[in-house]
Amino acid sequence: MEALSIPTLGMILLTASLVAMISRRLRLPYSVGLVVAGIALSFLPGVAELPLSRDLIFTVFLPPLIFQAALEIEWRHFRVDLPVTALLAFPGVAIAAAAVAVGMHLLLGWSWIGASLFGVLIAATDPVSVLAAFKEMKVQARLRLLVESESLLNDGAAAVGFAILISVAAGASATPLAIASSFGWTVTGGVAAGAAVAALILLIAGRTEDYLVEITLTTIAAYGSFLAAEKFGMSGVLATLTAGLLVGNGGWKGAISANARSHVLAFWTYSAFLANSIVFILIGGHEAHQPLGIFSASSFIAVVLVLLGRVLAIYPLCALLRGTSLQVNVKYQHILVWGGLRGSLALALALALPQGIPERGEIIVTAFAVVAFSIFVQGLTMPWLIRRMGLTIRD
Repeated sequence: MEALSIPTLGMILLTASLVAMISRRLRLPYSVGLVVAGIALSFLPGVAELPLSRDLIFTVFLPPLIFQAALEIEWRHFRVDLPVTALLAFPGVAIAAAAVAVGMHLLLGWSWIGASLFGVLIAATDPVSVLAAFKEMKVQARLRLLVESESLLNDGAAAVGFAILISVAAGASATPLAIASSFGWTVTGGVAAGAAVAALILLIAGRTEDYLVEITLTTIAAYGSFLAAEKFGMSGVLATLTAGLLVGNGGWKGAISANARSHVLAFWTYSAFLANSIVFILIGGHEAHQPLGIFSASSFIAVVLVLLGRVLAIYPLCALLRGTSLQVNVKYQHILVWGGLRGSLALALALALPQGIPERGEIIVTAFAVVAFSIFVQGLTMPWLIRRMGLTIRD
């Protein structure tokens, strides 16, 4: 893996700062500006190709993104809508992935394993651009919670499905019992690993009031839960999500000192800003070097199938909740569909595909095409759609 050199990292951080200032002034989605900046940087003379790999995204940048998002979710609100978000995330990912897999196999002739892997990895959504717009526009609280919570669980479900398919492609048993067993170990084990690491960290944190030590301990919780789970074949995404929820809710009740809370939240807000900035600039740099085939008919078909899969996952499942206390406003459903942007996790999974997977090259190129569409088209139109539907809170 090519590492980020110090000069390159400095250039990326300076660019991210300037883009943040300009995006706020122009009221444009921050992630869109970062990708454009990454594309521009890649064409500057003397600038080496910006590195982008599975390990860089998955191991370095993903844990802080997940942990920070989970840290700020209030359990009492998360718990109320957990049946909704779990329904949309787990069965929803299965429906969306199946729709894309069938379409890619029938329309483009991809092998079933290649089409299925693409369907699962591209089902992972990234709400960064949408949530940034939500903060600026003061979107209704439940809508923001649904989008963020569904995306976090959605990422975990996609990562679990991807791991199972990879093991099947490597020759593991594909019987329903074997798949169910693997799914249970990956999901339950991931949640248990996250809970165990968080409990240990909170136990230690309760014995100090030094906010620097407490920040360090939460860093261990974020990365330790992820790496421990991945080491034993569990879901690192679900482990870090669980750890973040426990630290963000249980930690404030005494384990994390009152003096440290603001420092911890500020640290993780900055960490997420840093990770997002670097990832999206790297995505832009990598997009600039994609072959012209990225704009081919196959990419157009993939984009249509991904949107169709999202439609089939959101509307029918939300219809099951109609007439109950958990029913989802139709306007919220529209935002969930169009706000299902693809980003870092989808690319990390695509880059993690083993060399022996059929259509591996096509999958990576097509994944970049779908991500580019979601960032530039869906990301740029989300503020307009939110205003059009009157989903902001009036002062």
